[in-house]
Amino acid sequence: MVLVGLVVGAAVALVALLIPWLPTAASTEAGPIDQVYWFVTGICIFVFALVAAVSAYSVWKFRAAPDDHEDGKPIHGNTRLEIIWTLVPTILVTAISIYSGIALASVQEPSPDARTIKVTAQQFAWNFAYPNLSGRSTGDLVVQVDKPVVLEMTSKDVIHSFWVPQFRMKQDVVPGINTQVPFTPTKVGTFPVICTELCGLGHPTMRAEVRVLSAADYATWASQEKGGTATTGAGGGDAGKAAFEQFGCSSCHTLADAGSTAQVGPDLDKVLKGKDADFVRTSIVDPNKEIATGYQPGVMPQEFGDQVPEQQLDALVDYLVKATNG
Repeated sequence: MVLVGLVVGAAVALVALLIPWLPTAASTEAGPIDQVYWFVTGICIFVFALVAAVSAYSVWKFRAAPDDHEDGKPIHGNTRLEIIWTLVPTILVTAISIYSGIALASVQEPSPDARTIKVTAQQFAWNFAYPNLSGRSTGDLVVQVDKPVVLEMTSKDVIHSFWVPQFRMKQDVVPGINTQVPFTPTKVGTFPVICTELCGLGHPTMRAEVRVLSAADYATWASQEKGGTATTGAGGGDAGKAAFEQFGCSSCHTLADAGSTAQVGPDLDKVLKGKDADFVRTSIVDPNKEIATGYQPGVMPQEFGDQVPEQQLDALVDYLVKATNG
């Protein structure tokens, strides 16, 4: 039985260790979280190997002879065995809970010198505002490598969930509540921001990026932001195109000029062809007034008239008219 357990355990361990299950770790917080993952995985391998070994041994040891058609003899439970298989899982689950709690506490405390970034979620887009850059906002998150960050998050509509797989940090974003997630990026690069809470029809398209820059590149980007000459993840310097990205239009609509191909809502290249600015504005602030064929009312958020600043709304309307009418 011991030999079978060792063989099974070794096979499962090879599968667990040799296959790269986790994405590349790119934050300080990823270390403790990965340790919890492998701690739990190790326990699962042990339990699986033990159960598989006992099962295999029992099938071999207590198998019936080919000519034995009698019912098995009635037996009484083993009190000592029942205590053991109750006590051992209790100890293991308690150990997992304590270890996970310690790891969670170690990654949830923001660093005193962390930069604060305000995150707003809405169907179906992320918006990142930088108080240290005069409140500038972008559709993608931009941070400096090895510099602690704390995201203060809220939602304008329904519950969303912020997750960057390489950072391992995940946090619900709830209307009316400010939640936060701290992290310190350790690798320069671009990583996906994913909503992991089913938040509506366009949920699969609620994606953004986090760009981790070197100290020099971040300083350059920050100075451009302060000067108002750069936008990130928001379609370049065109204010209307920037608003199209910032407020999540590209997550739901196809628009050739913006390079978006989403199909949650109508194809703007088709439905806005030949339409004037009044029609476009009404479609944004009162989307249920006229519903495109094949689509249902109530899918597009109704709050854009209040959420989009007037200047950006004007720019967005102007951009859509020009983009769809040549």
